[in-house]
Amino acid sequence: MNDFSRLDRIDEQVMQELALLVQREVKDPRLQDVVIRAVEVTRDLSHAKVFFTVFGKNKDEVEEQMKAFHKAKGFFRSELAKRLQLRTTPQLRFIYDESSDNAARIEELLMKARKS
Repeated sequence: MNDFSRLDRIDEQVMQELALLVQREVKDPRLQDVVIRAVEVTRDLSHAKVFFTVFGKNKDEVEEQMKAFHKAKGFFRSELAKRLQLRTTPQLRFIYDESSDNAARIEELLMKARKS
């Protein structure tokens, strides 16, 4: 149980550091409207899934942001290595989180249903 809570703390710390990096350090304009939603680090700390979302963007813009994340992956990893007190720094995999898009679609459908 202790190990699980440690992973939760690491997930949270990686998420906070990445959010700060995106907000303050990254100069790529494609990543300006990105919100880091969650991070899932594996038990051995070798890999991390980083879930992000962007509000009000279409699929083409999301693809451009995925390219920008891929290009900046090394920068993010090296900065995490400097900021985190971990033996190994995880490899980062960026995944677009569609849950906010799905929630907006469901809300829109519910509003249409209420009107009719």
